[in-house]
Amino acid sequence: MYEVKEKITFLENRLSQKRFRHSCNVAKAACQLARQYGADAEKAYFAGLVHDICKEIPFEEQYQMMQAGDYLPDLAELNSRKLWHGIAGAYFIQKQFGVDDTDILNAVRFHTVGRAGMSLLEEIIYIADMISEERDYKGVDKMRRLAQKDLQTAMLEALQDALTSVMKKNGLLSQNTIEAYNYYILKAQEHKTTVIKK
Repeated sequence: MYEVKEKITFLENRLSQKRFRHSCNVAKAACQLARQYGADAEKAYFAGLVHDICKEIPFEEQYQMMQAGDYLPDLAELNSRKLWHGIAGAYFIQKQFGVDDTDILNAVRFHTVGRAGMSLLEEIIYIADMISEERDYKGVDKMRRLAQKDLQTAMLEALQDALTSVMKKNGLLSQNTIEAYNYYILKAQEHKTTVIKK
């Protein structure tokens, strides 16, 4: 259905070796998480594979695709070029590959900033991007453990880390990330209340 072999060849020719390896690793991690949490493993693999499809094209092209698509950037995204590739990527796979699955499009579009009300697939791609095999940042082992234990807890931890990192660099905070953080905080509080009542 997703013509994965064809897409792998396409990505191998389009991306640097490092980015291609990362994309394959994210696809693998997404597939594993999907199987663990009851999502569509084939869809997760595909979304993981193409999540960075526009990462290495010129910013001018990313900007044009971002403006042409249905996903509007917020103020921080518009002024942070490193965030453009997710929005451009969703547009690209829709137009070039004919992807019309909103869940896959959202997973690619929001894999960097997150959003409130993410679907299971979106969460899986967001986390898979952070725990892929080649990742070696401080705290990655903890993130991998959280991902295996509880996806919601992993999401909250990831968003907290993302917000802290951006603020330390005096960067702009995406409204999507702020809303995602609030969403997962509320979910965590609701879970605690439910557990106490039981």
